[in-house]
Amino acid sequence: EALEAVEAAEAPAVEAPPAPAPKLKKKKAKKGPKGAAGAAALEALEAVEALEAAEAPVVEAAAEAVVEEPALAAPEPVVAPEPVIAEKKLSPKEAKKAALLAELEALDDMDDVPPPPKKNKKKEKKSKKAPEPEPVMEDEIFEEETFDVPTAAAGEAEPGLTLEEKKRRERGSARVRLIESSGSGKASVRLENINVVFKNTEVLKSATWGVTTGERVGLVGANGGGKTTQLKVLAGELEPTGGDVVLSANDVKIAYLKQEFSESLVLTRTLREELASVFEKEAALLAELAEAEASLAAGADGALEAYEALQEKAADSDAFSVEALVDKVAVQMGFGDADLDALVASFSGGWKMRIGLAKVLLEKPDVLLLDEPTNHLDLESVEWLEAFLREQTLAMVIVSHDREFLDQVCTRIVDTDRGVCTSYDGNYSRFLKQKRERTKQWEAAYKRQQTKIKTDKDFINKNRAGSKAAQAKSREKALEKLMSSPDLVERPPTDKKGLRFRFPEPPRCGLDVLHCEGVAHGYGDDDLFEGVSFDLRRRDRVAILGANGAGKSTLLRVLAGTEDPRSGNAGFGSANVVAQYFAQNQADALDLSKTVLRTIEDASSTGAERSYNELRALLGQFLFKGDDVTKNLEALSGGEKARVALCAMMLSPSNVLFLDEPTNHLDIPAKETLEDALRHFDGTVVVVSHDRYFVSQVANTIFTIEDKQMSRFDGDYHAYMDAKDELRDRVEGRYVAGGSKIAKARFVDLDELSQESGGGKKKFGGGMHGGSGRKDKGVKNAKRMA
Repeated sequence: EALEAVEAAEAPAVEAPPAPAPKLKKKKAKKGPKGAAGAAALEALEAVEALEAAEAPVVEAAAEAVVEEPALAAPEPVVAPEPVIAEKKLSPKEAKKAALLAELEALDDMDDVPPPPKKNKKKEKKSKKAPEPEPVMEDEIFEEETFDVPTAAAGEAEPGLTLEEKKRRERGSARVRLIESSGSGKASVRLENINVVFKNTEVLKSATWGVTTGERVGLVGANGGGKTTQLKVLAGELEPTGGDVVLSANDVKIAYLKQEFSESLVLTRTLREELASVFEKEAALLAELAEAEASLAAGADGALEAYEALQEKAADSDAFSVEALVDKVAVQMGFGDADLDALVASFSGGWKMRIGLAKVLLEKPDVLLLDEPTNHLDLESVEWLEAFLREQTLAMVIVSHDREFLDQVCTRIVDTDRGVCTSYDGNYSRFLKQKRERTKQWEAAYKRQQTKIKTDKDFINKNRAGSKAAQAKSREKALEKLMSSPDLVERPPTDKKGLRFRFPEPPRCGLDVLHCEGVAHGYGDDDLFEGVSFDLRRRDRVAILGANGAGKSTLLRVLAGTEDPRSGNAGFGSANVVAQYFAQNQADALDLSKTVLRTIEDASSTGAERSYNELRALLGQFLFKGDDVTKNLEALSGGEKARVALCAMMLSPSNVLFLDEPTNHLDIPAKETLEDALRHFDGTVVVVSHDRYFVSQVANTIFTIEDKQMSRFDGDYHAYMDAKDELRDRVEGRYVAGGSKIAKARFVDLDELSQESGGGKKKFGGGMHGGSGRKDKGVKNAKRMA
């Protein structure tokens, strides 16, 4: 009887809402948000009244059922089940009632709430046919809205958060995914929508590209553009701010040869020991095996079983073949048998690069990452490396500013410009052609759209009132839609203003700058050079050339006074000579724990002291702006470290510059700027470089070291190349199609510049100076070249 009473009470509650439906006239709800809101409010109110009318008999019937049931079931009605039954039967109705009341309150505030989107109106119409789901939908929508509001409020409440911190909060934990259904047998790694933010600077924006076995991808772009950052993400050394790293399998092995590879070398080891250091697990296993063998010889209990187990384990891991593998790879790298027992410290920078490459290849990687591998390499070594890499089948990603090297090795180029990556099939020559065509089309599309936008704006401004006002309003809406849509063509990138600087005005000194007589030097039992004699005078510009290991950097250190020769004399010829030495590897010369600004401030305190504003202006010339000056040097790329060192050098006036591979890690615009600064330097320059383009623009004299003897050629590199037919053919055969070629040096007439300046006040950073192009150098006991 109680159930029948409940069913009878529920019937009018369900039929109550449809009863007044004809009075609502649903068509009127289409007139606007107010009509729809009124209809919804009326329907909700009637539903509530129906529920209240049906509530009393339901409760009464339920109470009677409760009274009768305990009397039949037990003599002690102690549990007081009445509220429990009432709660079970009435909770759905109370929930409906509370939801409808909440809806009514929301409808009362409709004037303060913007009109709902169209899709919500459709849901509202559906809810009239089925009124029960309506409160649920409203609750879900309300929860979503309230979830978004605190997020925005939190952003406003924490203005101190950097863009990097906000991005990381949104992203959550890092993701490394596997390619689904990858059964090709090829190893691959891919970046998908990778974003990297340092503080408030976006380094990478949705970078998406990958590399597979057999491909050799070249990463190109300006310094600081994110090339090395992408290598670190691929190697797992840097967690991106957003995006995924996708691997073909869990066991894909990635090896990374860094710019400052020499930091990982132990100079006191022999070459064989350094290469064998890759096999740490195998070495530990062999050490355990030796101990087990000693225990076996001593007759220890269980020694035989332990020895046999370790021997089997060593055989399975190829621990016994490590020495043979090391010797094989060393031969592939061009080392001889005698080199295996030589100390790592005895090798030149170019041969150390081969050691670093041998170590990463011994790891047997599936993917090889190379960051500026041609730094420190002479032409012969570069050609060897090109042939070696082309023979490999593993996947490669190469960062290099050597255009000819990329042209010879790479099968695809990924261009990184302002954080955006674009992939081009083919080698570097094809990349240049495709990029020029793409840029041309981009500029044309941008120009057309900007012309259309200007035309529309002019029409709108002229016809805001009058007979064409409606047409102007329509165009204005269309223009606003275009400006916020993805159809808006972005401004094409333009060549950024490169770093521009002049070395400080050098202190005055005599014409005789450097005197060298009978100098010999070497390491161990070997002499690198002997009988070196020459004189350098003011405004001389000398490039020292030679094969890797010939002693170029060693001779430069002897001339700079940082090393004493074994025999002979080398010294400055005037009392007022002030020299500066630029080290080959800036990671060894700089304190990496300091910030960029602190490094420059320290250089200023020991040299030409400048104000804070002057130092910031100087750093700006070297492209260090905003938060960049607060970065630690250890976080900088090789090119950025080189710029810091050059910036510090500017603060110390000198009249002699010794530069050892100054263009390593510099991009092409930075190289050209350095060339221009050296041409305008009114002092003496001695430079060691394997960059033929750079040497051709800064040197008017060529020194070469070959077979322990130094030879001299009076003239620039273009003339030197013309004098050697074989060299000219090799160099010209490597030219990149559509790229630059080696040209004659463009020297500056310093005397004419001095007269034009009229002895006026120099600008910050020194005046404009350059090479003299003198041919009558003082030379002693130096073999002359025809």
